Amino acid sequence: MVVIGLTGGIGSGKSTVSRALAGLGATIIDAAVVGHEIYKPTNPAWKALIQIFGSDILLPDNQVDRKKLGDIVFNDPNAMAQLNAIMRPEMKTVLAERLQEVSEQGEEVAVLDSATLIDAGWTSLVDEVWLVIASKKTIIRRLRKRDGLSDDTITARLASQLTNEEQLNHADKIIKNDGTIEELTTAVKELWTKRIETKVRNDGAT
Repeated sequence: MVVIGLTGGIGSGKSTVSRALAGLGATIIDAAVVGHEIYKPTNPAWKALIQIFGSDILLPDNQVDRKKLGDIVFNDPNAMAQLNAIMRPEMKTVLAERLQEVSEQGEEVAVLDSATLIDAGWTSLVDEVWLVIASKKTIIRRLRKRDGLSDDTITARLASQLTNEEQLNHADKIIKNDGTIEELTTAVKELWTKRIETKVRNDGAT
């Protein structure tokens, strides 16, 4: 099985690329979904979060209010480090298990979709890293329009993640996304044909 590690910062268009890859036949493992599962009250990480951040981050049903938690950690590097120390090791274990399950099911291509693939140290789980990037100007415009975020919130979110330059050295392929969705989809299809279809055929012939 070929495992693509798909990553990119907020507003880069990573989710659009993920959907395009799913349409081409890849099985998507979304790290954000796994993270949400780990936030559940039945998980040990939930207790650790409450011990550090307090019960104020809980909704009435005891689920973690991810927006409230996000407002805390995106404005406090120390809080972000504490959150990552709780979540990332457990998430890596679960992600590895999900990839193993997909492989045993006979799938040919899996995509580990994660905004923090590189800085979380999860690249060891994948065969190659595809990085989606866009200019800061493009990202700011998208976040204002899509999420209605203020400039201060956008600045805090961008400051909390690795820059494009910091991620480039870890990427096998770069997908630039400053154009239209159609242009992005075309680029993904071309990359799939060159990198994945050929590899799957070659692996099947050996």
